[in-house]
Order: sequence, then C-alpha cells, then structure tokens
Amino acid sequence: MVKKNASVFISGEGSNLRSLIKNSRDYTFPVKIKLIVTDNKNAKGIKYAKKYSIPYLIFKDSLISEKMILNEHFKRNISIICLAGFMKILSRNFIANFKKKIVNIHPSILPKYKGLNTYKRVLKNKEKFTGSTVHYVNEKLDSGKLILNKKFFIEPDDSIETLTKKTKKIEHILFSKSLIKVFN
Repeated sequence: MVKKNASVFISGEGSNLRSLIKNSRDYTFPVKIKLIVTDNKNAKGIKYAKKYSIPYLIFKDSLISEKMILNEHFKRNISIICLAGFMKILSRNFIANFKKKIVNIHPSILPKYKGLNTYKRVLKNKEKFTGSTVHYVNEKLDSGKLILNKKFFIEPDDSIETLTKKTKKIEHILFSKSLIKVFN
C-alpha cells in the first residue's frame, strides 16, 4: 500500500497525535505522518515529534509563518492535514490551498456545540449524549462536511474532566477510522 503523506497540527498534549503516529506505523494504515505543526512552542505533543524523529514547525501569527508552513507542506507532498486539538483558526488562504484536504476532530456531535467550552455547555444544557466528530474544514468554524462521529451517554455524575477522558478515548479510535474512510 502506498501511504499518503499527512501533517498533524496540535496545540497541547498531543494524545490524538500519539494515537495517529502509532496507527501510522501499521502497514495497512493509509497515512504516514511527515510533519507536525504547533502554534504553541510549549506544546507537550512536541515530545512525540522528537521521539519518532518527525520534523515539526512552530506556527506564529504572521503571514510569513503561514507561507513557510504552506511551502513545507508542498515540499513534503502532504495529502491531508489533521487538526488534532489545534486551537488556532486557519486563514481562508490556508484553507483554500488545501480544500477538502484538512480534517478536524471536535469534542461534540456537530452541528451542536461548535467552538470552545463544549463540555461546559453540554453539562449546563443537561444533554443526555455527547461525543466527537471528525469533519472536513471549511471557512466556517466546525461546519465542514461530516466524515464520522460517535456519541456516548452522559452519566448524572459526569464532569468536565470525566467527559474529557471519555471523549479522548473515543477520539483516539475515531480519528484513525476517519482517515481510513477518507482514503478508501
């Protein structure tokens, strides 16, 4: 199988990145992680880039930085960009350069609860279910075409912390399944 080159954008811990790297080492998985991009020089996920010798870049808030990152993607023949807990909003220009080639994982069943503070809003509204969605990125926040989602029941004693743990567990499987779906 010829694998597609992927980049993963992160802002923090990188648990989804770790899962994607692990799965990419399986010969049947359709992508190989060729580049990691972060907007946070202190992101804990950078340790995975170092551990697995994957090049990484730090995305600064400037047009020059964006052009440099675009060039690095073209140089590495990146077929798909995975936003895995990346908290920066990408510019219209960046999205246009990778139309239908950027996927994001979001901690809700979209279209409900777009944006930040998802768990807080879910609990405040006494929802019975929540989950995670992988979708294509477009110019509107968390509004791209759905790839896959998975929901779970909210227990009466769930908190932001417990919902975060449950969602992460789902995300680590869902993101990889979504990439398999994209390339099959």
